[in-house]
Amino acid sequence: MKLYEYMAKEQFAKFGILPPKGRVASTPDEAAAICTEVGGAVAIKSQVLAGGRGKAGGIAFANTPDEARVAAARILGSELKGFKVERVLVEQKLKIDKEIYLGLIVEGGRRRSTFIASAEGGMSIEEVPEDKIVRVPIDPTWGFQPYQGWQVANRLGLTGDIAKQVAAIAYRLYRVFAAMDAELTEINPLVISGDKVIAADGRLNTDQDAMFRHKDLPLVAEGSELEQKVKAIGLAFVQLDGDIAVMANGAGINMATLDVLQHYGGRPANFLDAGGGAGVEPTAKALEILLATNPKAIFINIFGGITRCDLVAQALVQVKQTRGIPVPMVVRMVGTNEAEGVKLLKENGMEAYRGMDEAARKVVELAKADGALGGGGDAAAGDAAGDDGLADGGDAAGCDGAADAGEGR
Repeated sequence: MKLYEYMAKEQFAKFGILPPKGRVASTPDEAAAICTEVGGAVAIKSQVLAGGRGKAGGIAFANTPDEARVAAARILGSELKGFKVERVLVEQKLKIDKEIYLGLIVEGGRRRSTFIASAEGGMSIEEVPEDKIVRVPIDPTWGFQPYQGWQVANRLGLTGDIAKQVAAIAYRLYRVFAAMDAELTEINPLVISGDKVIAADGRLNTDQDAMFRHKDLPLVAEGSELEQKVKAIGLAFVQLDGDIAVMANGAGINMATLDVLQHYGGRPANFLDAGGGAGVEPTAKALEILLATNPKAIFINIFGGITRCDLVAQALVQVKQTRGIPVPMVVRMVGTNEAEGVKLLKENGMEAYRGMDEAARKVVELAKADGALGGGGDAAAGDAAGDDGLADGGDAAGCDGAADAGEGR
């Protein structure tokens, strides 16, 4: 479970890792009052479960309470990376002399945790060259020891009292990580400001299965509003930044679908796993949600194992008859009750491909076509009727093997 920044810092403070002076606000007036308490310039930071807030306009600075009120009014209630901003963290603006990255992750392949540090703080650790990263594998028997904190500080090129403070924070961060059953925790950036070292940001992801040991923590609903809406009907959904809406049945076939779409120059708008054995109503609701995102085209990719093709077809027909499908929709459908599903689609003016490769090429073509938004779904899927000879051979692209393996079990 991911915690908001202010929640992560509350946990850090319990272990002696102090953040800048400030607190969370949910109204512009509260933000102004906190600015008065801080007694100087402040940073106003949107509290959403997403990175890159600064580049997306989710962080502002203010020198006076009135400026803080205006900035908070702009940020609160806005949408940032698919999340609605309901709170802001108002903190003392820091004078930054140097930024450092400190973090811990669980590495399943190594069956242990790893401490990660870099003198290139303030940027995503994935973008830092490997030779600029300090990695310390943690012995699961002994844990991260205080002397290793000193080793980290020295390898970052720090000396004197600053090295002492960073070493202490590194050890305390490990204590947070262990005590909170964390999957990931990080401080980015850890700011050197004069003779002090301050946690300017904080991130803490706890193991959902360990929450029974942390009943004092609030349950944080993860995902955007749309992701939560799809989760409520029992399906897995992740928003992406493309324009081709995708529905497939199983994690493996979903990933294969996204890869094939990108291979042909398409931009997937989402990952939507209809799962094995999804019924008519959840599938219909999922399609309606996809339509509400205003995609340029929709790709339905079904490999029927546990999932029945005729039930998926019923869901597509239901949506078409009740609300219509105003954008091009391409359906690929093979497997259990395939003949019944294909027949039902044909009776309602829709067709289905058998090969994923050919279907993916078609939906990318439709999404790129001029006027695709007004094209109408039936005509798009209907092109499949004349392509069945090609579609039957589409499995040769090698994608259906992935689809087989990806069927939701």
